[in-house]
Amino acid sequence: MFNLSTILEDNLRNCPDKDAFIFNDVRFSYRQINEAANRAANMLVAKGIQPGDKIALSCLNLPHFPILYYGILKTGAVVVPVNVLLKANEIGYVLNNSDAKVFLCFEGTPELPMAQEGYAGFQQAVNCEEFIPIMTKNEAPSPFPDTVTYGQLLNQQPVEFNTVQTNGHDTAVIIYTSGTTGQPKGAELSHDNLFLNANVTRRLLESTQQDTQIITLPLFHIFAMTCQLNTGVYSGETSILIPRFDPETVLGAMLKYRATIFCAVPTMYWGLLNYENENLDYNGIKENLRICLSGGASLPVQVLEDFEKKYEVPILEGYGMSEGSPVVTFNHLHKKRKPGSIGTPVWGVDVMVADQNNKPLPPGEKGQILYRGHNVMKGYYKDPHATEQAIKGGWMHSGDVGVMDEDGYFYIVDRTKDMIIRGGFNVYPREVEEVMIRHEDISLVAVIGVPDEQHGEEIKACVVLERGKQISKEEIIHWSKEHLATYKYPRIVEFMDTLPINATGKIMKNELRKMHATVDQ
Repeated sequence: MFNLSTILEDNLRNCPDKDAFIFNDVRFSYRQINEAANRAANMLVAKGIQPGDKIALSCLNLPHFPILYYGILKTGAVVVPVNVLLKANEIGYVLNNSDAKVFLCFEGTPELPMAQEGYAGFQQAVNCEEFIPIMTKNEAPSPFPDTVTYGQLLNQQPVEFNTVQTNGHDTAVIIYTSGTTGQPKGAELSHDNLFLNANVTRRLLESTQQDTQIITLPLFHIFAMTCQLNTGVYSGETSILIPRFDPETVLGAMLKYRATIFCAVPTMYWGLLNYENENLDYNGIKENLRICLSGGASLPVQVLEDFEKKYEVPILEGYGMSEGSPVVTFNHLHKKRKPGSIGTPVWGVDVMVADQNNKPLPPGEKGQILYRGHNVMKGYYKDPHATEQAIKGGWMHSGDVGVMDEDGYFYIVDRTKDMIIRGGFNVYPREVEEVMIRHEDISLVAVIGVPDEQHGEEIKACVVLERGKQISKEEIIHWSKEHLATYKYPRIVEFMDTLPINATGKIMKNELRKMHATVDQ
């Protein structure tokens, strides 16, 4: 018997009065978070929630998230995290598909869909039995009139709760994939999946109660949920909650709270690397920051090297996906690190590069990344066909193209769906991006394939220039031609002020393709 919320409750014996979370300088101890989670659990049970019921949770990085996350788990119910940026119809799909009985939702600031569309929009989109607004804004009328809020409900509940003893194999979280191909699918992750992955991450980071981490990755995403929320609580760390990434805010928090750990996606490292403030005590940050993790997308080697040089801290790059809870491989602190590599398999996980017949390929040959172990999801909720396609013979098929070297280190070449086929030749965008970002005038680049009558697909580079730099498209194309094979260099270059980035910090190549199609028309 095991319930993931045990990792929170265990801190009542080890460090009950230690700061668990800090938000806007307000401190919440482990005792306070657990008591609030108990109140949330009592509230849900009073509404008739049973073990196995699905509870949707949409919330920014606020103390409300861990309180409700662990409160739901305590009841034996299943957490269904929902991206705060989704529109009503998108949220409706997740709630309906997951059979959610309650929707705990952050009302939002004016720019978020929740505040814009209001209660009526969501009521029309979903069949969820009950909406419970997590927070209301005093300066604007609530879009949820005549609805009792989360705070009002919790105040009525006792602080004691007898946690439901679930089985480790029971579903704890259903997390929906990004849905870049077709509708999103709900990956069912068990209590054991999430606990063992948090334990793996704790060992990677060597985290203890003495650590303080910055959480600016969204907690509704599996990277932050496992590698920061669950790992941080399991280790007894103090977590600084920041709802939205901003270089000045993040660096200021690192300095103020003497942060030792930082996890981020590549675009965040790029943002910190390019931020300059002569009044900021960079040495104070470097004195405390001891380790960084990068995941969610491939980290350009140039960004990794420049960041490590500037901040004098190692970045451990790894690889994972929602279906893997998420961690699959990582570079390890006390092993040789190879820039550009996603490292070696984590404890308890096997990884191979396979051909189209699911047979292992030798070092140096490209194929699909497959993995198996304690991290593999139970399956896609209510989608046995998709589950059978993804998990074959116990091996999870990632859909990512990779290669293994002679030392057993793995490298992601690209997503299968992002691969460009130009004139019959396979072109992997990441390979092109790694070369182009080394140009002294290029700050950030994303490479996509666009329709072409002659070659099937043509290679296009969307480029953000370094501040104050000027260079022509023709010069970039000529430089690329000198550094890349004839079939790999981009024939089309578009300058952009910024690249479209989603809530988890990933560059949205689908949006770039749509933008190209719109311009082309």
